[in-house]
Amino acid sequence: MAVLFAVLFAYLGLYTWNLRTGVLDNAASHTGLEFAGAVLKPGEWVHRSAVDFWEQYLYLVDVRQQNERLAAQVKDLSFELAKAREEQQELLRLRALNGFSAPAEWERVGARIIAQRLGSEAALDSIMLNKGYLQGAGSNTPVVTHKGVVGRIMRAGPFTATVQLITDPASRIAVLGSASRTPGILMGTGARSELVLRFVPLNAQLEEGETLITSGLAGAYPKGLPVARIVRIEHSDISLFQTVHAVPLAGIDRLEEVLLLQRPAGPHAAFHAVETPPQAGAHTAHANATR
Repeated sequence: MAVLFAVLFAYLGLYTWNLRTGVLDNAASHTGLEFAGAVLKPGEWVHRSAVDFWEQYLYLVDVRQQNERLAAQVKDLSFELAKAREEQQELLRLRALNGFSAPAEWERVGARIIAQRLGSEAALDSIMLNKGYLQGAGSNTPVVTHKGVVGRIMRAGPFTATVQLITDPASRIAVLGSASRTPGILMGTGARSELVLRFVPLNAQLEEGETLITSGLAGAYPKGLPVARIVRIEHSDISLFQTVHAVPLAGIDRLEEVLLLQRPAGPHAAFHAVETPPQAGAHTAHANATR
């Protein structure tokens, strides 16, 4: 009983003291706030962390989508750049071709190369064009570039044609030395090989580096077109002729577009040149090889 009275007396004393000073109320208030803060702060941290993670996730998703869009744009721009470069190169080639002036009474027709080196195991050194006789690419039509003679059309269909290149072993072109005016027959020896000028007398005046041009005999080619450049001259004690080696000027291995020279109208248009036709040329080449 004494303990109960002591406790009651202490409680009433503390209550009275707290009413006058407010110490216990303040202590309880601060303690409750700290306890509530201790309970709520982890939850707030978890909430804020979740919000930050979600915002970062959305940001990363947006960044990834933006990166994908940028990558697609880079791919498209790279394609457009490559296309623009190709068109620029084509424009430069076409401008150079357009600078070629056709001889009098001859007309130019542009054509693209759609195939190269036809025949079994590339035995025929030739190219195929996207123009046929309906577009002026008739048989024996000269094919040139602004740099020089490429060859002449051997077979022509309505919309495509096959060109026998000057490097073909059956090719024969009557030419002159541009400076010496020495005539000869320029023959092919095969793809990526030198041309050979035949039937040049030993005393004929030819020089290395001299340009060989078409002679214009019989109208197969216009006179004066550049064909090849002399790179080597050989003399023999057992032959009456020089052996003259030359290289084509037209850059045949790198052609993409060419020009066709349509034959002039008139009685001379029906004549063939002194150069041997492909069939006869093949027999001639075989005969020379067997001698």
